[in-house]
Amino acid sequence: MGLSIGIVGLPNVGKSTLFNALSAEGARAQAANYPFCTIEPNVGVVPVPDDRLDKLSELIKPLKKVPTSLEFVDIAGLVRGASKGEGLGNQFLGNIRQVNAVLHVLRCFEDDNVTHVEGGVNPVRDRDVVDTELCLKDLETVEKRRERTQKNTKMAGKAGDEAKAELVVLDRVKAGLDSGVTVRAQKLSEEELAVIRDLFLLTDKPVLYVANISEGEIGKEDANKHVAAVKEMAAKEGSEVVVLAAALESEIQQLPETERPGFLESAGLTEPGLHKVVRAGYKLLGLWTYFTVGEQECRAWTIDRGDKAPQAAGKIHSDFEHKFIKAEVMRWEDLVQLGSESAVKEKGLLRIEGKEYVVQDGDCMHFRHGN
Repeated sequence: MGLSIGIVGLPNVGKSTLFNALSAEGARAQAANYPFCTIEPNVGVVPVPDDRLDKLSELIKPLKKVPTSLEFVDIAGLVRGASKGEGLGNQFLGNIRQVNAVLHVLRCFEDDNVTHVEGGVNPVRDRDVVDTELCLKDLETVEKRRERTQKNTKMAGKAGDEAKAELVVLDRVKAGLDSGVTVRAQKLSEEELAVIRDLFLLTDKPVLYVANISEGEIGKEDANKHVAAVKEMAAKEGSEVVVLAAALESEIQQLPETERPGFLESAGLTEPGLHKVVRAGYKLLGLWTYFTVGEQECRAWTIDRGDKAPQAAGKIHSDFEHKFIKAEVMRWEDLVQLGSESAVKEKGLLRIEGKEYVVQDGDCMHFRHGN
């Protein structure tokens, strides 16, 4: 799919533990109580839980059920001075530049047995440490581009005019970064964002926060002052927060499938917190899902919100996009409720759509294409 979310944070906040819980068996990362336990980034492809696919599969009873997936990357812990190469700073910053979004793990649990590089638990401060280092690195990137652009303003004609316009944007972004304001918080217009898009700025990436609590605090999150602080912080910047106990989530994933429901119930959970993380990550990236259903398989496919029918068809095979003729479309709810495709047709709820149709989240589709 080519889309990935980088798991970041200070050392020993639970990044690798969360990654272990997210990852399939065999892609487990090392988790230990010392800084820089993660050096090379670990990569895990994680299925996206979707009740709609489950219900469609229960109805159709295909030979195979195939969920869509997201890629998560466990990146080395960042410390103060990372922008200048402290710790594994250069490697961290290089790895984070490659991902599409950021999952920022914040420690919200007290444990004297787990060291904290900043000396104590304070998730808002920890967020600020990471953001400051990313802002400093982005500032370095912007200043390099600004030097080149400033020289180009002396050029005659259109090239000089474009350079002057670009310089205005770079100066605005630079001023924000100088003040410690991330690019995503600077409220730039689409036109301004287009000017800096090829810089791949670290603080321009969308962020999801995970508040990592202890197992004993499950169901009592509202009493955790650190969680409250994270929620207040995230609300101010329009970001989402998922609260979970990463250590418990990792334990759940090690259990046989048959034992997990009982374990979840005993822990006071209706589903693994990981499901919320994956769904929130999917939403963060602006992704939607459509389905193909049949006796051989029921499959979920990932598209960008706003994709048209030919683009959706291209997710199956590039030829389907280039030779697209039409798409048969029905809603997953109609298929489940009415029980069969023929019943959906009888009710007049199966539509024929052309090249301009914008695929909706939850569509069931069958594509017609040329040879």
